[in-house]
Amino acid sequence: MKGYATLKELGAIITGNTPKTSETENYDSNDIPFVKPSDLHESDIWELTSAENHISEKARGKARIAPSGTVLCTCIGIIGKIGIVSNECAFNQQINAIIPDTKKVIPHYLAYAISSKKNYMQEKANAAVVPIINKTQFGALSIQTPSLDKQRNIVNVLFSLEALISNRQQALSLLNTLVKSRFIEMFGDPVTNPMGWEVKKLSDICVVGSSKRVYQSEQTSMGVPFLRISDLVSRITTQKESCDLHIPEELFNKFEQQGLVPKAGDILVTARGTLGLCYIIKPDDRFYFQDGMISWVHTSEAEVNPVYISYLFDSQGIRRQIDSVIAGSTVAYLSIAQLGKFDILMPPIDLQNQFADFVALTDKSKFAVQRSIDTLQTLKAKLMQEYFG
Repeated sequence: MKGYATLKELGAIITGNTPKTSETENYDSNDIPFVKPSDLHESDIWELTSAENHISEKARGKARIAPSGTVLCTCIGIIGKIGIVSNECAFNQQINAIIPDTKKVIPHYLAYAISSKKNYMQEKANAAVVPIINKTQFGALSIQTPSLDKQRNIVNVLFSLEALISNRQQALSLLNTLVKSRFIEMFGDPVTNPMGWEVKKLSDICVVGSSKRVYQSEQTSMGVPFLRISDLVSRITTQKESCDLHIPEELFNKFEQQGLVPKAGDILVTARGTLGLCYIIKPDDRFYFQDGMISWVHTSEAEVNPVYISYLFDSQGIRRQIDSVIAGSTVAYLSIAQLGKFDILMPPIDLQNQFADFVALTDKSKFAVQRSIDTLQTLKAKLMQEYFG
């Protein structure tokens, strides 16, 4: 039979505080790290060796000090960010700490167990405006408490999984760096153009425009997905397709017949908020998009490779042009006219195609690595459920 214990039975629970900022002696030296929720990661358990802010040794008696091995958990605002203290630190009132009784529970096991209760804590947070889990509620959380040997085995398994995930995430990062390095090797720095490529305006290379305006009265809950700027940014940055707005099939078909739907190889460019992100239309894509917020570059009809253009937009050459356009503006917005005036380096199309082939090979490797990450994360979630319920 599995044993259970509440957090208050497994160690001393302390709520943090903030020494008075009006007393300058509390902050006149960086002696003790002072942890705030921003020092903790939302997606994983963070080993705390330092913090952005500090208090002085003179404030020790006025602060709540957590020794090494203490588990911290944010309980006001963002609920359930977890940290394990490597070196002693102070912490603020948004954080509850538990100093574990190591005869009953291993600190890392305790951290994983509390992390597994994150959704439960968020549901129990008792304030609509600012979610709060108070000290009493936190202490009443119940977790499984197997033997210390079993706890060590569980921690070792989860550590091993996280190490594998981290290694694969690093591999993804290295593959991205490889492609950017290859770009510079083949085309040079777009800012200085050391290879002397011909420079043209984007609008001289291809048509730059947007979609047909779709009015709110034409939007539906079913049909062909209608992407807003946030939906497109999500597709680009996370490769996840999420959209809760649609347009009727009949309207989309009408646009398609009129040549108002992007073709495979065309590029959509974000024109509001986060500017200059590129999405290359795939052969099986079937969606429409919001005019004004998203620009449409007709690369499928031009003597240019869209993969080359998309990586050029990720370079400092285009980023600097974007910064120059929006300098002094209160709203980050890139008009079709402004986009069309961007300077584009034009190396030979054969060289652009070679680069695109290299990207395609790298993307296959990235896909395999990402699939491995997804598998490992699914396994971790399954084990967390098995271990902690």
